[in-house]
Amino acid sequence: MKNQNVYERPVTLKNILKFAVPTIAMTVFMSFYTMVDGLFVSNLIGTDALSAINLTAPVIQLVTAISTMLATGGSAVIMKKMGEHKEREAKEDFTFLILVNVVVGLLMCGLGYGVMEQIFAGMNLSADVAGYCVEYLSRYLLFTVPVLLMNNFTLYMIASEKATLSLICSVTGGLLNMVLDYVFIAELGMGISGAAIATGLGYSVTAVVGLIVFSQKKSLLHFQKPVFRFKVLANAATNGCSEMATALVTGIITMMFNWTMLHYAGENGVAAVTIIMYVLMFASSLYTGYSYGVAPMLSFYHGEKNYQKLKKLVGISLKVIAAISVMTVAASFLLTEPLVSVFARPENPVYDLAVTGNRICTIALFFVGFNIFASGMFTALSNGVVSAVLAFSRSFVFMLITMLVLPAILGVNGIWLATPAAELMALALSAGMFLKFRKRYQY
Repeated sequence: MKNQNVYERPVTLKNILKFAVPTIAMTVFMSFYTMVDGLFVSNLIGTDALSAINLTAPVIQLVTAISTMLATGGSAVIMKKMGEHKEREAKEDFTFLILVNVVVGLLMCGLGYGVMEQIFAGMNLSADVAGYCVEYLSRYLLFTVPVLLMNNFTLYMIASEKATLSLICSVTGGLLNMVLDYVFIAELGMGISGAAIATGLGYSVTAVVGLIVFSQKKSLLHFQKPVFRFKVLANAATNGCSEMATALVTGIITMMFNWTMLHYAGENGVAAVTIIMYVLMFASSLYTGYSYGVAPMLSFYHGEKNYQKLKKLVGISLKVIAAISVMTVAASFLLTEPLVSVFARPENPVYDLAVTGNRICTIALFFVGFNIFASGMFTALSNGVVSAVLAFSRSFVFMLITMLVLPAILGVNGIWLATPAAELMALALSAGMFLKFRKRYQY
């Protein structure tokens, strides 16, 4: 049993969690140190700077969207080939896709610098907030290539049975980010620039370690002379288009949130949105981590045509997601005030906005996990079209509908209610797709 790799072992909750827990811990920790960024910024610089981080988030998501597509879609394509015992071809494709990411990173960095000032100039922001936006983003973009490599190497480490190493990289990067946040902001007085540089250096840890690890031939996946196969690039793009769509429309919806909140509650409202996004991101990272963790197993069993293991894996996964959903909802309700108070003091007008908003938005956590898992499952099964439909509908279509309708009826509370309403609509679609394709994939 000890000599078996994870894909050969029986599908049990214990074996699944051995594979998935490091990934869950990694994504939770990554979301945690993103929250720490906000903590340092809000307490040492101010809530205007915290608003600026949220206002730059859509641009960052747009810049990294293509890498997200190639990382998730490429991992599914490559692990399917590994399941089909086409190891050499899989390694050639892996190296090729990493090189594509480097080129994409350079192009996206240049594009970001070209458009950022025009974007913020058109948002009718105060001079202070607009200045913070440009300052933060201009430093963050310097790390575009390392960030894209981090996105890729995180998933490929998991697929190569190095999830623990990926966790160690994330923890190390997170700790480095936290320490540098304090040093750059509190000690050196670098302001929001220091926060951006600390984040970039923290993300770079996984990029550097990945370059070292995947240069070693003993790794299940390692760099090999790349072969350009347009079909591989097209398949990776198709399989990962749902994740790219999610990143793109998340950026667009975040802009809508910010613009709507600016209209109803001003820049304090944007700061409140930022706090709630941190809380929801932290909870959602549990679902994302689990989905990322089991995705290579789903792809491998699909390529191997081992339908018995595939069915068992999906069944156990749905129970795990349900359990996590109940726990995250309870925790978010109980800890709302302590969580918000970390970012804004009770006398700050941002506090009351964020407390009310978090209690309403927490309802979404009943549905988020199933939607994330459904989209990730179809990506892992190489059905990028269904995954894209689920992701696009959830992140854009349903959010657009709820964001247009509910605030007009309920005001600020309608903004908070938009997320739970959209996630509930997405859950109905996910369930429909799950049942429709059950016979095809035999899960």
